[in-house]
Amino acid sequence: MYRNKEGYPCPTEFEALSRIRREENKEKRKNKYKPLVYICSPYAGDTNHNIENARKYSRYAVDNGCIPITPHIYFTQFMDDCDPKEREKALFMNQILLSKCDEMWIFGNTYSEGMKREMRWARRRKLHFRFIENI
Repeated sequence: MYRNKEGYPCPTEFEALSRIRREENKEKRKNKYKPLVYICSPYAGDTNHNIENARKYSRYAVDNGCIPITPHIYFTQFMDDCDPKEREKALFMNQILLSKCDEMWIFGNTYSEGMKREMRWARRRKLHFRFIENI
């Protein structure tokens, strides 16, 4: 209990100062928390252009206070998307990464089969979707 200079209890002031401290702590925690967002965008087709877009989308997530998970940038560095077995393995790993995320951010207005599959997984997990057409 907060006491004044004379030693008397001051419950009103104590409560006011406690609320201010709680709000300050809440703001500090909020500023430290960075949600994981799954970046869902096309890879197939013009892969060079699509990877460049995925980099741009990942940067957009970082600029908005999030940690992007963009597996089609990472896995394609050492796995072959044209090999059906490797593709299935990568999609399985994508599903595991997706299960760790807070949200799915879907970029563009054209959805590849892989994206549709990822969106179905996210829907089953009741993950929050955010559709972004232009950045």
